[in-house]
Amino acid sequence: MGIFERIARTLAIAPDTLERIAGTIAVLVFWLVVSRLGRRLVGRAVEGSAARFQMTRVVTYLVGGFALFVIARLWIQGIAGVATYLGLLSAGVAIALQAPLTNFVGWLYILIRRPFRVGDRVQVGAQIGDVVDIRPLRFVMLEVGNWVHADQGTGRVLHVPNGVVFKEAVANYDEAFGYIWNELEITVTFESDWRKAKKTLEAILERRAGEIDAEVRRRIDEAAHTLHIKFPKVTPIVWTTVVEYGVRLTMRYLCKPRARRSSASEIWEEVLDAFAGLSDVAFAYPTTRRFDNVSEGKADARADPPSHVAPARARD
Repeated sequence: MGIFERIARTLAIAPDTLERIAGTIAVLVFWLVVSRLGRRLVGRAVEGSAARFQMTRVVTYLVGGFALFVIARLWIQGIAGVATYLGLLSAGVAIALQAPLTNFVGWLYILIRRPFRVGDRVQVGAQIGDVVDIRPLRFVMLEVGNWVHADQGTGRVLHVPNGVVFKEAVANYDEAFGYIWNELEITVTFESDWRKAKKTLEAILERRAGEIDAEVRRRIDEAAHTLHIKFPKVTPIVWTTVVEYGVRLTMRYLCKPRARRSSASEIWEEVLDAFAGLSDVAFAYPTTRRFDNVSEGKADARADPPSHVAPARARD
């Protein structure tokens, strides 16, 4: 009598069942040892945290998939057994595991179609964040925005089911060419020399954003192999618009997704310093104008900044 027969008789279970249990334990130990060894080898051989993270994930999934296959073969013998087993489970799985299966298919879609990768900043529905992990049932993001302004991090971690990629639009900040457009609006009074103000703003943008033109065009050319991207103008520009209380000058420029707030802050500081030296340029704000003594042929125009009311039209 072999050792398995004696242990099986002691435990009151079938010998073949005991062999399968022992084989399963051996496979699990093999999976743990090889996964840990693979992580150490990847850590020594691969430089860069992003590449190391991706390779570690690949090794973990490959070893885990192989271990799962071996365990399935231990417990399900023969093609007929597999077909019977899957046939019995299909109805229940379709109902009870609908959401997990959708998330798993979403994971395959993310890996194959690449709507985003680890490290990308994305918006899925109302949620914005930096992707830090992609798992078989969900992906993980570091939240951006919400109660924090200008695309800054909140410190929270978002766990998003993979199936959401089939239900919501996915906006990727980094996929196209690594830059996004940002706009800053400045309004000067009608009495200001708006042309001088516009030239001042154009000079500021040219100094700060003009240097990225070559890099942007290079990235657009690289992205053109997979995306039909056309930008007739990638250099910064200032647009002119008239609003109720002045001339609005909109600065439009390219910046990296994670530098939106810092770039805006630096540009605003230069604008404030530059406008402080222009005696014929003044910032505008919503005002209410009153005209008195009209019947006597005299007009007394006053402009008072409102405390809590919206701009109103001039009245006689």
